[in-house]
Amino acid sequence: MTNKRERQAVILEVVEARPVESQEELRRLLRQRGLNVTQATLSRDLRELRLAKIPTPEGVRYAVADAADEDESRPALEVILPPLFRALDGVSELVVVRTRPGGAQSVASVLDAEGWSEVIGTIAGDDTILLICRSTAARDRVMRRLRRAAAGRRG
Repeated sequence: MTNKRERQAVILEVVEARPVESQEELRRLLRQRGLNVTQATLSRDLRELRLAKIPTPEGVRYAVADAADEDESRPALEVILPPLFRALDGVSELVVVRTRPGGAQSVASVLDAEGWSEVIGTIAGDDTILLICRSTAARDRVMRRLRRAAAGRRG
């Protein structure tokens, strides 16, 4: 049995050594190294290690978010959203963004980093993001920006 620090070190080694597309793939790779990790534990480890799925020319992969280079390494919303985007809807001060499975955390992280004054906060699951806006007018502005970003346009 390994401790948390050792397990997380192995996770970083695996993700840095090769492209990993999903938690299930990562769990298989860890099992091959003798670590049987539950999905809940792996999710918690990924969050603590600041590992996020990011789009690459080869597909969506887990990568380490380096706090020192965060602004330079963080993909722009109009880069990360188009390949992950599924749908957008809004009601009252709320916006719901649907992504491909596993994409919500990455998109929400980029949205949070945008620092839009219209957005009070975000909550992300596996494939759904809830944005809470300051007003219905703010919701409309956010939805316009998200539609442009989903189309790969800045703004």
